[in-house]
Formats: sequence, C-alpha cells, structure tokens
Amino acid sequence: MEKKFSQSMSKVDVLFLAMGAMLGWGWVVLSGEWVLKAGFMGSVIAFLLGGLLVIFIGLTYAELASAIPETGGGLVFVLRAFGMKSSFVAAWAVLFGYVSVVTFEAVALPTVLDYIYPVEHKVYLWTLGGWKVYLTWALIGSIGAIFLTALNYLGIKPAAIFQSIFTVAIVAVGLLLVFGAFKNGNFANLEPLFADGVGGIMIVLVMIPFLFVGFDVIPQVAAEIKAPPKIIGRIIIISIITSVIFYVFVVFGVAIGLTEEQLATSSLATADAMANLFGNPWFGSLLVFGGVAGIVTSWNAFIIGGSRILYAMAVRNMVPQWFGYIHPKYKTPSNAIVFLGILAFVAPFLGRPALVWIVDAGGVGIVVGYMIVSLAFLKLRKTEPNLERPYKIKYWKTVGILAVALSILFVTFYLPGMPSALVWPMEWIILGTWCLMGFLLFKFRTRESLQEVRANVENF
Repeated sequence: MEKKFSQSMSKVDVLFLAMGAMLGWGWVVLSGEWVLKAGFMGSVIAFLLGGLLVIFIGLTYAELASAIPETGGGLVFVLRAFGMKSSFVAAWAVLFGYVSVVTFEAVALPTVLDYIYPVEHKVYLWTLGGWKVYLTWALIGSIGAIFLTALNYLGIKPAAIFQSIFTVAIVAVGLLLVFGAFKNGNFANLEPLFADGVGGIMIVLVMIPFLFVGFDVIPQVAAEIKAPPKIIGRIIIISIITSVIFYVFVVFGVAIGLTEEQLATSSLATADAMANLFGNPWFGSLLVFGGVAGIVTSWNAFIIGGSRILYAMAVRNMVPQWFGYIHPKYKTPSNAIVFLGILAFVAPFLGRPALVWIVDAGGVGIVVGYMIVSLAFLKLRKTEPNLERPYKIKYWKTVGILAVALSILFVTFYLPGMPSALVWPMEWIILGTWCLMGFLLFKFRTRESLQEVRANVENF
C-alpha cells in the first residue's frame, strides 16, 4: 500500500514543511496584541511555556512516527492501539482542523493583498455575516486555490521545493526584523515588561497550541520521507523548537520597534514595527510579503497533510475509496487533493466572518486528535513494549500523561466562559454538523463493509 507513494522528500523538505505550517500568517497580525496584552517578557514567557507544552505532545508523535512510519500518522497510531472506531474519530477530528486551515488561507490571501495594494473591488455578490462579498475579491483566493491544488497534484517534490523557498522567505523577513530591532530599536519601548501579570500571559498562552498546529503534518507523509525513521522523530522536535525561537524574536522586534501608544493604534503591528525600525514604509510592505509567504506555506502544508489523511481513511474503508486513488504518474493522492482544492476554491465566496467560525470550530478537532494520539502513545507502550522505536523517549509515562493532560486543558479553552470559547450559535453549529457528518459516514461505511464481508462469505 505505502509503496505507491514516492519517497522523494529530504530531511530539509520535511523540516520546512512543518515550520512553514506552524509559522503561517498569525505572527504578522497577532504580534501587537500579544505585546499589548502581556508585555514583552510576558509574551516571551507565554511562548516558552506554550512551546514546552506543545513539545510534550510533539514527543509522543515523534516516537510513534519513527516506530510506525506510515501514511496517515495519528490515524495509524490510534488504529493500532484502540481499533477502528477510535481511529476514525481521531482522523476525522484532525481532518476538520486541516480543512478549516485550507479554507481560511484561501480567504486570508485576498485580505492580505488588499493591505499591500488596496483596490475597489467589483461585482457585489451577497452579504454573509455582515460582510459584503465581491467577485473580484473572492477570485484572488480562488485562483490561489487552483495554483496550490495543481502544484500538489503534480507531485510531492514540487510542492516541497515550493514550501522550502517560501519558508526561507518567511525566516529571512523575520531575521531582517530582528536585525532592525538590534540596530535601530529603542530598548525603552520594551517597558512595561509585563502588561497584566498572569492574566496577560494566559491570554497569549491560549493562542499558542493553535499557532503550532503543523508539526503533525510530518507523520502524515512519513511514507514519502527519504530518511531513517529516527530522523523523522528528531525533525518534529526541531521544527517546534525552531518555530518557538522565531516567534520570540518577532515579539522582540515588535516590542522594541513601537511605543505602547503606537501598538494600541496599529492595525498590523509587525509591519508597522518593521517600517518604523528602518524609517521607510517599503519595509512594512516587505514584511507583509513575508506574511503572504506564510499564508502559502501553511495552506500548502495542510493540503499535503489533509490529502494524506483522506487517503489513509479511504484505503481502510472509512471514507469512499475514491479518495484513496493514487495518480499513476505523479504518485499523489490526486482525488483527495482535488477535493481539498474545490473546498478552497469555494471558500472565499463565503466571506471572512464565516471562515473565522470554521477555523475556530476546527481548532477543537486538532486538539481532540492530539489527545487521542497521546492516549495511543501510552497504550502502545504497555501493549507493545518490544515494538522497535528508533526515536525512543525517556520518562515516557510522564511525557504521555502530561501530553494527555495538556490536550484536555486545551479543549477546555473552547468551553463557555474561557477567553477563546466557541461563539454561540454559529461555531457550535459548525462543530456539531461536522460531528454528525462523521457519525453518519462511519455508520454507513461500517454497514457497507459488513455487507461486503457477508457477500464474500456467501459466495465462498
């Protein structure tokens, strides 16, 4: 089954795949809020603490990905530990998160390009969520969807090369911001170091697990990586640590580049800090281009990961087998890629508010998937102690229990009364609809499988 894929991804390709997914666009639009809510040191502490929490979850994935390097990642781990039903829940949950990112990035692209070069959009279509949708605006995202779908359709290697180039662009822009901060920054702007004590740190902390969604793309493509299994585990952890360092440097650049008053009035603090540090608005636009690269890398990574989840579900008869088709020439799950491409193509026509609802609800899926995989990690340590684990974790019980506990904690962030609670009623309706779709699909596919088994027995 796995031999259908081409093992053409190098270690560097995989590292950039995960980093590009984790960096995304959030560092451009949210950095000002981090510094305002928590202060410079408060934000740094939040990222260091949040990064440590994500590493515990990442360690469970690292060991399992090196021990069971098969397409599908968490689906395969959970299937081995708990069976079909739990495996379906984990895969369907993570797929929801991936689909939400893919569709949102199609909306983020025209939004960002409007910042760089604002135009008056034409051909009013409709209003959704209080937001007017114009044809020219929506087509920007849809054309981007066509391009990225075609890129992934034509093979994992072209998509990986594209991912590496754009991830380097993000890092280069980030380093330029840091250079400007050290050269021209005003260290007095770092005050106050803490804006709202523990409360401020918590506000930033609740965002961090979702900024780091992306390292789990690596296990999805494990069968396509041209590297020893042990290296796969190491790359997962390296990608998380590297991304934490990047975010900390961005916080430093923004905090030192703008005064508290400037932060409060800035709509895009990272770009404004860059322009301020170099004394030229052109540098702000350059940073936004780095943000565009982040949109593309995140979008590309989740097309890759999402299509592999659909493939892995299809070959196990969890979803229609149409999704399990591998293109004979390009060695990609081409039908699954086209399906995700269609969703991304349509997404901009829903407008910005609707897509924010989808992303918020989809975040629940990612965290639920983390929790089930962490439980599978603990179960397999007990039931299969002799399983070859090229990347073997010390103190596995402590790591596993912490990963489960932190996953449960992250789920509570979405509950009513929390700062990042799902919005009633739309986000809860979206989440409920996805869960209902999964329930009905699993029941249908299970019944269909039983009928096939009975037919085979009768024919025999």
